[in-house]
Amino acid sequence: MLNSKTNRIMIYVSAFLIIALVVFALLRDTADSITLSKAKTILKNHTVKKVVVSKEYIYLKTDKDYYKIASSQVTPKMFVDYKVKVKSSNDIILGILFLVLFLGVGSLILRFLQRKNELSLGGLKTSKDNSNVNEMEVSSPIESIKSDVTFNDIGGISDVKIELEEIIDFMKNPKRYKSFGARMPRGVLLVGPPGVGKTMIAKAVAHEAGVPFFYQSGASFVQIYVGMGAKRVHELFAAAKKNAPSIIFIDEIDAVGKKRDGQRNDEREATLNQLLTEMDGFEGSSSVIVVAATNKIDVLDSALLRAGRFDRRIFVELPTKRERESILMKYLTKVPHELDVKVVANMTVGFNGAALAALVNEAALLSLRQNDFHVTIEHFHQVKDKVMFGKKKLKMLNDKQKAYRITYQAAKVCVATYYDMPFEKLMLSNEKLTPSTDELLIQQELEAQVKMLLAGMVACNIAFNEHSSSAKDDLEEAKEIVKKMCQEYGMGSTLLPEVNEQKLLLERLYNECKSLLMSLPSVVQNIENVLSERESITKSEVKELINEVF
Repeated sequence: MLNSKTNRIMIYVSAFLIIALVVFALLRDTADSITLSKAKTILKNHTVKKVVVSKEYIYLKTDKDYYKIASSQVTPKMFVDYKVKVKSSNDIILGILFLVLFLGVGSLILRFLQRKNELSLGGLKTSKDNSNVNEMEVSSPIESIKSDVTFNDIGGISDVKIELEEIIDFMKNPKRYKSFGARMPRGVLLVGPPGVGKTMIAKAVAHEAGVPFFYQSGASFVQIYVGMGAKRVHELFAAAKKNAPSIIFIDEIDAVGKKRDGQRNDEREATLNQLLTEMDGFEGSSSVIVVAATNKIDVLDSALLRAGRFDRRIFVELPTKRERESILMKYLTKVPHELDVKVVANMTVGFNGAALAALVNEAALLSLRQNDFHVTIEHFHQVKDKVMFGKKKLKMLNDKQKAYRITYQAAKVCVATYYDMPFEKLMLSNEKLTPSTDELLIQQELEAQVKMLLAGMVACNIAFNEHSSSAKDDLEEAKEIVKKMCQEYGMGSTLLPEVNEQKLLLERLYNECKSLLMSLPSVVQNIENVLSERESITKSEVKELINEVF
């Protein structure tokens, strides 16, 4: 901005340099020195137009050139035919004074224009006593964006789409609802974990309704300057009303809409109060709907969730198997592939829409790196863990440590396959075999999950009578599941957990896992051989080994 401290310094420095250059130009002697004979020739030819005498030199000015000769070399008789002028320092002083006056007037005009610009844009300056903040920047204008996302671009949201079609119809045909005495909700809250497509859904609503879409993140309202967050909220709603019918989308609204504790009145609370006021101030004819997204509905202020503000809540969950198939088909449309989408959907339990997009992209990139013509299921096997857990390299292990690792992983993959848990391939470097999921599970499924987590430790205790510290994460997860089973799910021996309920349940599942592994020694040994040879094994290969026993 023009009134920033840096720009002011630059203006002053530039003015000083200009003055210095002008003074240098005025004081610099540009005349060429000539000899006495050449001076006499010039004077004799009457080409000299002006003669100026100083203390040291005589200056001769012709039509094209400017000469000088030392005063000691000439005599006054040489200039009888010319009018001689004595050089004075007053001319230079007057020139400098005129330049300083000109720059001073220009500086005053510039400051006047700066002040006028600040007032017109609503810029606010802090008082001179405030040493921490010199100026406040003007917020950028609120503008709508054109959404090019349609519901056809989003797979697996059939239930959500039904809820939102009513709002789209209202935006297109408001008279139909008003004539019936009905009104649309002023606010729609999209609730769901990260990556499920809440922002894309809001954009699709705006596109289908054909109305302006005003996007803001909750964090953009939280300013360090008091009053700026509330001002930005007001500007957002004013712009939306001006372009009504329109949609306002506030992403991550929990950044500004957290519960108020009544202990402080800071900028966040002032911004929330302004948001509540704006949503209350909707006129019936404004045709502005607020759509917000959050994955932390439990932290939102109750005043924000009451009827008349966010009337409608739509929960967007992780996609089901059928929805994952639909999403994968969308992303695989332009990718050459030879695979069954149902197989990929089976191996992606716990994936959200964003993770599925990343999975398809990583598989395509791997196919290109390997110079393959099509993406195959093997490419998905190789990149699945990279997408879910990040790329990890197996640490350098000595022979004994590697033997422990092979036994540990062989037991886990054996138990996971025996209970038909969702995975497709195990790598020796895998930290996790199956993803954590919030899907509803029955008691048998939860117990199978715990057994799989304990299997590595059990197998090492059987084979080596001890286990390594790598069991830490699996053991903690197993304890957490057992704790929830006893205290939250009522899956212990009684509905109300007893004192040692968790210990007894964990010991029972440990012993059951031990019995299972001891009944399949050949299977575990064959899995270990495969892992030792190529450091990976698929679920289908483990199934074949188990089927040979049963």
